Amino acid sequence: MRSKYQSFDRSRLLLKPLGERKHDMNADYVLKLDGPVPEFSHPQLKTVAERLLAAKKKGTARILMMGAHVIKMGASRFVIDLIERGLVTHVAMNGAGSIHDYELARIGASTESVARYIRSGEFGLWHETGDLNEIIKEAAELQLGLGENVGRRIQESTFKFKDLSIFAAAYRNSVPATVHVGIGYDIIHEHPNCDGRALGSSSYHDFLIFTKTMEKMEGGVMLNFGSAIMGPEVYLKALSMVRNVAHQRGEVIKNFTTAVFDLVPIEGDIHHELPKTDPGYYFRPHKTILVRTVADGGESFYFCGDHRATVAALRRELLELQS
Repeated sequence: MRSKYQSFDRSRLLLKPLGERKHDMNADYVLKLDGPVPEFSHPQLKTVAERLLAAKKKGTARILMMGAHVIKMGASRFVIDLIERGLVTHVAMNGAGSIHDYELARIGASTESVARYIRSGEFGLWHETGDLNEIIKEAAELQLGLGENVGRRIQESTFKFKDLSIFAAAYRNSVPATVHVGIGYDIIHEHPNCDGRALGSSSYHDFLIFTKTMEKMEGGVMLNFGSAIMGPEVYLKALSMVRNVAHQRGEVIKNFTTAVFDLVPIEGDIHHELPKTDPGYYFRPHKTILVRTVADGGESFYFCGDHRATVAALRRELLELQS
């Protein structure tokens, strides 16, 4: 049956090389592990670090969910270090995270000015970035997760800056790095070579990989850095799925730790839901990660600060506890 509606003809699009794009962030901005970092302190950060180390000792889940802003703020080396030290057993990102990671690994730069390029209709239409669509098609053909194949292809590449890739580090260390996309959210969805079926298939595969990790959440830790929608929503659905199976077995998944790291100030008690009349009610990390999903046994923490400071501060606490 044919659709009643016409669709946009992508063959008319003009793609330009990344070499012509002006970037707002490059490899020089990425923090060095032994270099200066912005100051951040919080009395409860040590507690979260202790929970992560306890979870590592028990072999339970240590999940890091993150928005692309963590990469854009130059914190990639710190995430990679947490992976390599075995402190994180799963990294979950949105589609933008995979794009910034890939561009940074490939050319040592990322992030274009929306205000500059949307005026000319060039925003997002850069040839090399569209190669990610071919990697996604390959993932679907090989029945791999989207993030797994991105990591594999970067790791096997000759990209000059692949040491900055979180996905390559995850693949190298056999740590799942999953990508949870929303169709139409990402610049590679503009490209003529984007295949919606492959995108959906490989990202859904990633969701099931993520849900498998969530089966080990009892006694585990889930960190959410700057993901206001993807993080809480994917985590919520996966938690419901694993609790469904656990309850059938007479088991529970309720004693775990969650921590949100974001820039949004939360007024009042973070452990209580705001009324629907308050705009803050609609900040999903608060009601979902800090309140509802830990209401029957878990514990949650909130850290308000710049990711360039908070990721480094968490790593510092972990290293001090291990020294």
